[in-house]
Amino acid sequence: MKRSGALLGIAGLVAGAAIGLTGPSHGADRATQGSTSSTCAVREYAMGLRYQQQSAEAAALQGQSYAVATRNLDRIVAKYPRSQRAHLAVMTDLDETAIDNSALLVRDMEACHDYTAWDTWNDWELHGNPRLIPGASAFFHHASSLGVKIFYVSDRSDENKAATLATLRKLRFPQVNERQVLLLGPSKAVRRANIERHHTLVMQLGDSLADFSGDFKGADLATSHRLVKKYAKHFGNDWIVLPNATYGSWTSAPLTAWQRPIGASL
Repeated sequence: MKRSGALLGIAGLVAGAAIGLTGPSHGADRATQGSTSSTCAVREYAMGLRYQQQSAEAAALQGQSYAVATRNLDRIVAKYPRSQRAHLAVMTDLDETAIDNSALLVRDMEACHDYTAWDTWNDWELHGNPRLIPGASAFFHHASSLGVKIFYVSDRSDENKAATLATLRKLRFPQVNERQVLLLGPSKAVRRANIERHHTLVMQLGDSLADFSGDFKGADLATSHRLVKKYAKHFGNDWIVLPNATYGSWTSAPLTAWQRPIGASL
């Protein structure tokens, strides 16, 4: 997922709150150009970025997601005779689902720049080097070997489509072509509907709920939670959610704290 209108940077949320981080990431003191945690609010992103980019737990979850997707796809495809499998399709998001852009996000944070403004993404699309999400390559090659069509549906800029195609080919994703890489223009709901005109969509993958249904687009958190219950049967079956702790519609959500004071028992 990338560039949701619902995303708000945290700069306004924590400005003046002086939420400090005691363990700066590599080069952070230098790259933030002297900013302290109280003046560089976007340093609040550091823990999520460390989890997404460096933790073994995130890698395990990503691999687990694709392992589940592989087993489920095999089960689903087996229900169709071989003569009908050419009409089956998988729809997947790209950013933080199939490819990892955390290097860009870390660079921006260390420069005390709020990456949720998305004003640095164009240069990344043209010149960046995203990494493969663990398990992604094996899954999509497996889907291709089953004869399933793969549609890469992303909100990356359509103006940079040639660069995105080159990136996906460099990472050796299968079925990368103009018709099957659908970038920002019509909403994902419209692009999904266009796919379904000629294909049976048997699986979707993404890191944002809006990657799966237009019902989630622009929904507040309370509505999103209700919709998760409504669509519960899809999750872990034909909807596979990848973890993303770096950005999302939850960025500015209020937190709930235990009200008992620290040291109350002393």
